[in-house]
Amino acid sequence: MQQNYQVSDMKVLNFGSLNIDYVYSVNHIIIPGETEPVAEVSEHCGGKGLNQSVALARAGVRVYHAGMFGEEGDLLIDKLSENGVNTEYIRKITGRSGHTIIQVDKNGQNSILLFGGANRALTRDFIDDVIGGFDAGDIIVLQNEVNLIDYIIDKAYDRGMKIVLNPSPYDDAVTACDLRKVWLFFLNEIEGGQMTGESDPERILNVIRERYPGACTVLTLGADGSVYQDTDRRFRQEIFKVKAVDTTAAGDTFTGYFVSAIIDGMEPDKGLELAAKASAIAVTRHGAADSIPGRDEV
Repeated sequence: MQQNYQVSDMKVLNFGSLNIDYVYSVNHIIIPGETEPVAEVSEHCGGKGLNQSVALARAGVRVYHAGMFGEEGDLLIDKLSENGVNTEYIRKITGRSGHTIIQVDKNGQNSILLFGGANRALTRDFIDDVIGGFDAGDIIVLQNEVNLIDYIIDKAYDRGMKIVLNPSPYDDAVTACDLRKVWLFFLNEIEGGQMTGESDPERILNVIRERYPGACTVLTLGADGSVYQDTDRRFRQEIFKVKAVDTTAAGDTFTGYFVSAIIDGMEPDKGLELAAKASAIAVTRHGAADSIPGRDEV
C-alpha cells in the first residue's frame, strides 16, 4: 500500500539533544598516541536534536523542541529562538550541558567525541508532560542522543503520533526500542549495517522492509547519494557536488528538509532532491546549526 504523504494541521515535536560543539580545525584526524597542533578553535551550537530543529525551522516548519540543558547552555536556547523554534518544552537543570569535541580535517571530514550531560537527564514525568501537549497525527522527530528513547517512542506511539527516528549513535538503547512503531527511519550506511547486519545498501533496505513492512526509510550513502523506500516504492537521489569544508550537520540538514517535504505534501523523490540540495549547501560552511541554509537559498 502506498504511503500517504499529505499531512495537514499538525505540529512537529523534536525531542532531542542540545549540545555545545567545540570544533578544532586540524590537518588530519589524529590517531592514538599522536599530538597535532591546532590552528583554529571555535564554539558552536549543535547536537543532532538542535541541528534538526533548526533545519526544520529554516525549511519553514512550525517545530517545537523538547529537551534539557545545563548551566552554561543559555546560548543553545538563544540559537533555537532566533531561528523560530518554539522552546516552551525545554528545561534548564543543574550541571553541564551536553557537548562535543569535534576534529574537522582539511577535507571537511570530522571525528566527534560526545558528552551527554543534561541530555541524559530526561525523566518519565517530563516526557509524559511534553507528549501530553501533542495529538494523534502530529510528528515526533527523535535521535539517540537523549536517554529514555524507548519510553519516548512508546508514549508517542500510544498518543498516535508519527515517529521519525534517526538512530544515531546506534547502541543498546536503540535495540531496546520497539522499532515496529517507527513511521520513518533515517539511516546512514553504518547505522543501516548495525541495524540489519548487512553491508550492501540493497540488502540493508531489503531487510528493513522485511522486518518493518509498515515503515518508510531514507538511507544516505555519502558520495553515492541517498535512497528512499516505503512498502512498494524505491527512489534514488544523487548528490550535488560541491567543495566540502565541514560535514558536521549534513545529515541533520538532510533529515530536517526531507521531513519538511513530507509536511508540504511533496512526493518522496522530490523530497530527496530538496534535502540533497540543502545538505550540499550546508557542507560548504563551517559549524553545525550555523551552516544550515534557509528555504529560499535551497
